[in-house]
Amino acid sequence: MPPFVGSHPLSSGFSRNSIDSSSNIVTIDVGGHLFQTTKQTLKQSGSKSILSEISNLDGSIPFIDRDPEMFSILLSLLRTGNLPSKAKTFDIQDLVFESQFYGVEHLLLNSHSNPSQFEPFDLEKSLILPLSGRDSPTAISTTQLGSVQVAHGCKITSFDWSLKRKSTILTQFAGIDSMLSLSPNVVAAGATDFSGLQIIDVSKGFVKETLNWENVTKSGSTVQAIGASKEFLFTSFESSRRNSNCIMIYDLSDNGFRPVSEIGHYEIFGAELDSAIPATKLSWISSYNLLMAAGSHSGPSGVRGNIRFWDLRSGNVVWEIKENVDCFADCTVSDDLSAILKVGVHSGEVFISDLRNIGKENTWTCLGDSRKVTNGKKEGFGSKIESHGNQVFCSKGGNIELWSEVLIGSSIKDRVFRKNSMGRAKDSCGNKITDFSFGGNKMFVTRKDQQFVEVWQSSVRGF
Repeated sequence: MPPFVGSHPLSSGFSRNSIDSSSNIVTIDVGGHLFQTTKQTLKQSGSKSILSEISNLDGSIPFIDRDPEMFSILLSLLRTGNLPSKAKTFDIQDLVFESQFYGVEHLLLNSHSNPSQFEPFDLEKSLILPLSGRDSPTAISTTQLGSVQVAHGCKITSFDWSLKRKSTILTQFAGIDSMLSLSPNVVAAGATDFSGLQIIDVSKGFVKETLNWENVTKSGSTVQAIGASKEFLFTSFESSRRNSNCIMIYDLSDNGFRPVSEIGHYEIFGAELDSAIPATKLSWISSYNLLMAAGSHSGPSGVRGNIRFWDLRSGNVVWEIKENVDCFADCTVSDDLSAILKVGVHSGEVFISDLRNIGKENTWTCLGDSRKVTNGKKEGFGSKIESHGNQVFCSKGGNIELWSEVLIGSSIKDRVFRKNSMGRAKDSCGNKITDFSFGGNKMFVTRKDQQFVEVWQSSVRGF
């Protein structure tokens, strides 16, 4: 007998609630349990859902041979747009399977992985995603709704938005250093010791295309960083001989990833080390239509670097920050905060600079202890910094600091940031954090010498 067997007359036990074909109330029998709701609520499921079809039935009670308890969860989702707290008693994969039957998986996805539900002050480690083999993660990439791809050794493992493992594929790389999700099934991946940027279909396990930079010396071109906007894919290449570098721009709207232009082409001349520094981080700033490209180099005179802001239309640098004192270990840019942020390689402290000062002399403001700037201890070595919304996250060793702005004034000098606790997001083993990324309403964390990915989620909303 199929799960949805049509309808049957209203039982005598409920004869007082006679059915009026003009009534807005709909009664549904699910697994022997009667549910009442409105036609408008059922139509929230979408035109392709069987619940939308049921809303158009008159004069009868449809019977659906499914679990009534799970149906009550999905009905609450239709009514409020959110999962009720009792949903935590069910395995998420069971709810996914049930939502697929009713045709409301998209609503479950929006409720379970909605980025607006990210609660930075109430995070806890809710789950671990195990990886096959003995290799620790070297790169992690996420999509907006929470699917995640993890590079470990020569493999890439993919998890869908519900964190169900979808696939593990082998690649041509010995190890992957850079990876960016272009969709839930396609990633761009590269390495610093293997020529070319590969566009990989992780669901089918094949390379769709390999993109290369044709440098002057005709040597191979290794990938140093990957970034993207809605329209373009950005890739920082360095020649295999390490004597030239550039940033290639590809058209994302073209299935063939057509090259659009080349910016930041530098050749090494004599002892000019600045020209030898390839961009190792690329970030698109949508509100300014600029590409941030940052790179650093450790030499006899210490760690030096630069942060350049490129105008794609003219192909020119509109602002450059030269890093000579307490150069960044990592840096990022935030549209929401209209700011550039870095963690100093020597001090290990977080610094901020006003993005609205583009074209002017840069001034970093230290959010922590500015006395550490010249200590030369490299306390920030290996640290990562990222912004998410109007929050700033910075990893130091085995912990992550959370910085939030206290609204006082409009300029950087008037702005105050405070370091906050991240709820129960602690790790007792103390292994150094190697990377972290955000997807949906979750935070994904990888650590040195660990063959899994930690999932940090709000303890209020998480399963």
